Amino acid sequence: MPKYSKKASDKVEKVMKEKNAGTLTSGRGGKKVTSRKQAIAIGLSEARESGGKVPKKAAKKSAKK
Repeated sequence: MPKYSKKASDKVEKVMKEKNAGTLTSGRGGKKVTSRKQAIAIGLSEARESGGKVPKKAAKKSAKK
């Protein structure tokens, strides 16, 4: 299981509170975030930018036929 730093969990917690309050927006467009998964991704991204210990992003899975 991946290990996340305290800083990362604090960021995610802060972002989830913003989402629940309805004030969390995404990217440059500034649209409100309604998805829980998107909120967590934003929190981890912010933690990564600020130097928190966050595992690398998962590789995209390609569709095989």
